[in-house]
Amino acid sequence: MSHFLILGKDDCPHTQKAREDYKKKCIPFLYVNVEKDPRAMEKLLDYTDGKYMVPVIVDVDKGDVIIGYTGEN
Repeated sequence: MSHFLILGKDDCPHTQKAREDYKKKCIPFLYVNVEKDPRAMEKLLDYTDGKYMVPVIVDVDKGDVIIGYTGEN
């Protein structure tokens, strides 16, 4: 099973939904609030070509990146 990194912010409903869904599905993830971690913000901006979009979900094992969350990922 893959491990995921969720880059987002605490008050974003899409970030909250992603975290809730991954937890409910027992999918291992690490959440990082980009507003509190400048290095994580830099990573997020790299993944989104400089656009501030959250959440960014990274499959750490496969290297796949999902930008945004609708509950269908």
